[in-house]
Amino acid sequence: MFLSFASIWVLFSGIHLCLGSSLPKVITQFAPPAVQQSWAAYTPYFSVKPYTPPPRNCRITQVNILQRHGARFPTSGATTGILSAVTKLQSAGLYTNPRLNFLRNYTYTLGKNGDLVPFGAFQSEEAGKVAYERYGRLISQKNLPFVRASSSVRVVNSATNWTSGFSIASNHVFNPELSVVLSESLNDTLDDSMCPNAGSSDPQTDTWTAIYGAPIAARLNSQALGSNLTAADISNLIPLCPFESAAKEETSPFCAIFTADDFAQFEYFGDLDKFYGTGYGQALGPVQGVGYVNELLARLTGTSVNDSTQTNRTLDASPVTFPLDRSVYADFSHDNQMAAIYAALGLFKQPQPLDPTTPSRKRTWVTSHLTPFSARMVTERLQCSARRNQKTGAYVRILVNDALQPLEFCNGDQDGLCTLDAFVESQAFARNNGAGDFEKCFN
Repeated sequence: MFLSFASIWVLFSGIHLCLGSSLPKVITQFAPPAVQQSWAAYTPYFSVKPYTPPPRNCRITQVNILQRHGARFPTSGATTGILSAVTKLQSAGLYTNPRLNFLRNYTYTLGKNGDLVPFGAFQSEEAGKVAYERYGRLISQKNLPFVRASSSVRVVNSATNWTSGFSIASNHVFNPELSVVLSESLNDTLDDSMCPNAGSSDPQTDTWTAIYGAPIAARLNSQALGSNLTAADISNLIPLCPFESAAKEETSPFCAIFTADDFAQFEYFGDLDKFYGTGYGQALGPVQGVGYVNELLARLTGTSVNDSTQTNRTLDASPVTFPLDRSVYADFSHDNQMAAIYAALGLFKQPQPLDPTTPSRKRTWVTSHLTPFSARMVTERLQCSARRNQKTGAYVRILVNDALQPLEFCNGDQDGLCTLDAFVESQAFARNNGAGDFEKCFN
């Protein structure tokens, strides 16, 4: 039984989606958590761990939120693969599994341009409410959150729904606005579009698809006689479960034709996609996150942006379009770019590259934990007084989907705290503009 989202209404101007304030606080599950959290990049947002407040001797002085857009329709490219696989299933002469009978009268009705769905707008609004509840004390009428977004419609919509949620949570006392939209055809630190020489994850995901997809395709072919599905079709069919569930706000019938193990293997497909797409497994992946990291360092230290990679130097040089005096910053982006930023920072580094033939149970690069729909990385700057081995001064900690990160690269302590100076020092790759990697994007 699923909650009604009747209070969601969509403003079709292409500017933003609006939501009624009566929406439920708890997001409905579209499947058991163990399955729903195996949908890789299509997983609905969830807190990986409960939020950990800072130690009592520390107070938060600045917050930097990097957030992915909310749940969306499939992109046009994904739609092509989905429709091809569905057509094969519907061509079957006989279904021996009753769970496939829905295909006799099934019509694909999802949008195909990757636009935000109402549930995705709801996710973004809820994130804005959480941000106010957690960090509202940092806000004043003269110090509202500074909000930016990459220019994709779904990203802009997510940003405006976040500001709406923030406003609602404050009883409309504080009403932040989207101040800067970064064009994805120009320099943009919130999109991975500035490295034409970067490779893709296709070799790795194709290898894994052939391994995990073949048995699933064989099983479905035995249940849908004459469908002739291939291994490649499986990675197009499984996403119909999360896409339709989010779009229609009820469990898709496609969810029932796959097992928990199928979804777990699809999760690894997503892990490989992000790791070898813009993460550590892609030689020119981490450099695509350098521009954002240098903007983050500028905010944390209150100094001008020093970057020669993806930043828009005109915008970042102006206190109007890149102020350094705010307490809360919120940037809205894409999952591929967030993966690049994690890698540029040094988060979720793996002892060994992910093996395209065998998932490691010890891996921490798990896409549903890193970049689900409405994912967020939060960098907090804190002022701490002396305690134990901790000196008085400025510190930094990072949370990804509420999970506190250990920050080994700057000797993070048991509370996940690094001194601000140590954190800045640890970001040599970004401060050196990618150590020559950015030039390799074009040469």
